[in-house]
Amino acid sequence: MTPKKQSLLKEASHQIIAGGSAGLVEICLMHPLDVVKTRFQIQRGKADPNSYKGLGDCFRTIFRTEGVYGFYKGILPPILAETPKRAVKALSVAGLGSGLTEALVVNPFEVVKVRLQANRDSFKVQPSTFAQARTIINTDGFGLRGLNKGLTSTLGRHGVFNMIYFGFYFNVKDAIPASQDPRLEFMRKFAIGLVSGTVSSCVNIPFDVAKSRIQGPQPVPGEIKYRSCFQTMALVYREEGYLALYKGLIPKIMRLGPGGAVMLLVYEYVSGWLQKNW
Repeated sequence: MTPKKQSLLKEASHQIIAGGSAGLVEICLMHPLDVVKTRFQIQRGKADPNSYKGLGDCFRTIFRTEGVYGFYKGILPPILAETPKRAVKALSVAGLGSGLTEALVVNPFEVVKVRLQANRDSFKVQPSTFAQARTIINTDGFGLRGLNKGLTSTLGRHGVFNMIYFGFYFNVKDAIPASQDPRLEFMRKFAIGLVSGTVSSCVNIPFDVAKSRIQGPQPVPGEIKYRSCFQTMALVYREEGYLALYKGLIPKIMRLGPGGAVMLLVYEYVSGWLQKNW
């Protein structure tokens, strides 16, 4: 192997390990907000008997009826998806391309995750991640009605997010001078990342809502109401109004701030350690 190939392989390995470590820590800390986001996205307006009155009511209801572990439903699929997702990011072109290839990898994990998060039973009695995956495969298979349900919405969500995030982040980052003070430099990167993530989330969340509706439980068992990405968006808009396409935006943005800071800190620490010791 040539020195250039060794260098590229080493750099990719660093990206996968450092990024995977950062993603793992962020998931473990911020997953409750993801559960809350999904619950808001799958509820169908005030007519839904399981509708939450607001963010506080959602947190209280989950804690009261499902316990602390209820906030960690569906955490295993994103953890299992983290390493292949980071590998895709390290080996593919940043932006739309990485978003689309990443979506292909994570979509089966998302299907299982959303199904577990939608389950309002006690954490102790709900099926395990692998039991849920087996149920989906045995019932609907691996295709677009089963383990890859909602793929178009996932492609849209990840593609739009990555395209806007990377484009905004690197353009603004180049426009604002770097600081020699490590703390100020961290704050600069964090602020740019937070704004980039917020803008990207505001643009891509209709895809996220469509994904949750398609992958989550249908209103009438055995009857498929939410079939495809744009059909679901149009249906949600027609029945519930424009703002329904932005359900879950607040917990999603709440996750970006502290979650982004955690990821930056862990990534910088692990990456620095790898550069010195490997």
